[in-house]
Amino acid sequence: MSFDRSIKIAPSILAADFANFGAECAAVEAEGADWVHVDVMDGHFVPNITFGPATCAAIRPHIKGVMDVHLMIAPVDPFIEDFAKAGADIITAHVEAGPHIHRTLQAIRGAGAKAGVALNPATPANAIAHLLDMVDLVCVMTVNPGFGGQKFIHSQVAKVAALRQMIGDRPIHIEIDGGVDPTTAPLVAGAGADVLVAGSAVFRGGSVDNPAPYGANIRAIRAAAAG
Repeated sequence: MSFDRSIKIAPSILAADFANFGAECAAVEAEGADWVHVDVMDGHFVPNITFGPATCAAIRPHIKGVMDVHLMIAPVDPFIEDFAKAGADIITAHVEAGPHIHRTLQAIRGAGAKAGVALNPATPANAIAHLLDMVDLVCVMTVNPGFGGQKFIHSQVAKVAALRQMIGDRPIHIEIDGGVDPTTAPLVAGAGADVLVAGSAVFRGGSVDNPAPYGANIRAIRAAAAG
């Protein structure tokens, strides 16, 4: 993966057809998605259960670009190697998920993946001030983690701006996860975000048999973010 700050749209397969994941991943990429985002939930750290390493391994052959795996699980460390072997290009862990996030980030990079750290809405930007030289991505949760389709929390825009200032010229992506659509995309992009995760806002109105709406939705979000 090369680094650049251009806007990247990362559809979340949490909003895709669960019975047709491989084709859905291929369809959103063909329609303009930059990354494919996989939300992993354990029913413990968040009140929902989704996918594991086996699902990631199954969809990896259908993804030509970046597979961005967001671990909303605790503990995290015992599963890092499995997700890396499943083909994750980026593995993101929550700063709130355990007592040793520094060790977790070391383990992610040691497994050969790019390391991301995620912040829940109530967690301040300065919680990761001493981790910036260890991360490739900071994920700002703009909804409470656990379910798709939630309403965007506008107070997080200021956090994005604070992170952009903290990061400076480091090659670190700022990712937004939650409530991204053409209305909210320009707010976070203007504050400094460059990776926009969108679930229902991308998959709404389309299907594997009719993927054109995916492309229209992706273009609308990208255009809004670009201003």
